[in-house]
Amino acid sequence: MLTCSFGIAPSPLNVLPDKRTLVENRPVATIMDHQPFVNIVPFGLCMSLANPITAAQTAAALGVLTPGTCIPVLPAPWLPGAPTVLIGNMPALTNSSQCICAYGGVITIGFPGATRETLP
Repeated sequence: MLTCSFGIAPSPLNVLPDKRTLVENRPVATIMDHQPFVNIVPFGLCMSLANPITAAQTAAALGVLTPGTCIPVLPAPWLPGAPTVLIGNMPALTNSSQCICAYGGVITIGFPGATRETLP
């Protein structure tokens, strides 16, 4: 499960099974699993004034913060990845990896999918 510092609800990380590496029968995520609406789905509403929807709704409410629809804009991959664990030549995600939204939100991993096994 993921959380965003400007989102109001958690969101799952969707990892496509294209890398053929599984941990606890789930596909392993890499730093490149940051595609909006594919890997990272919206976090409900967004409280960032950098989000044009939130800014417009807040202006219409005479300056009262009015969260708008969350539309993740993720121009860069997750950082840092696991420096010694590569999945398809990409570093694997760790529970300390973060992804930054263009609207200023910091996306973090609230609950990792794997809890018992470690990567080879």
